[in-house]
Amino acid sequence: MRYMINCLAPVVVILLSAFVLAGCSAVFGENPREQADEAISKANESISEHNVLFDDARATYADVKQKIESGDDPSKEKDNIAEAKNTLEKARKYLQDARESLGTVAELDVDPSVKEYARLLSEAMDAQLSAEAKEIEFYGILEEDPALQNNREEALDLLSEVGEGYQQAENTYDKAQNVANANPKLIQAAPE
Repeated sequence: MRYMINCLAPVVVILLSAFVLAGCSAVFGENPREQADEAISKANESISEHNVLFDDARATYADVKQKIESGDDPSKEKDNIAEAKNTLEKARKYLQDARESLGTVAELDVDPSVKEYARLLSEAMDAQLSAEAKEIEFYGILEEDPALQNNREEALDLLSEVGEGYQQAENTYDKAQNVANANPKLIQAAPE
């Protein structure tokens, strides 16, 4: 039987928007509001790059999956599988950068709900990064065994973990969105 597993995972990275913060006086240059705005701006840039690469990796995988399911020789798809894996690895670096940028908000003297929002987004990004790491493992298995003749169970187990990880990320992104919705004067929610 020649078919590949359908590895669904929504792109749930929420684009952050600028916080409207009540700032304190500057200690060394920028005040907390400016620091948060800069951190968020950097995170937005990284998230945008991540999303483009993530979509590219998924499109490549979907193309490979379609070709194999239509009867093409799976061994001819190894290069495309490697491309999807490498693209997802690049995407993860941008999401890691965004997560690091958000981490600076916790140290700032800003409203606690803003800190909670940033904490939840960071937690969601951690869950997504973990799921993406498992997805990369899946691509590695697929690269070695495109028809999954010898590694089907391992691949299915990984995909189950991937799905759970993306679901955890999505749930946490939803919690962050709820914090933003409850504090519209402090946190300007990203458009959906």
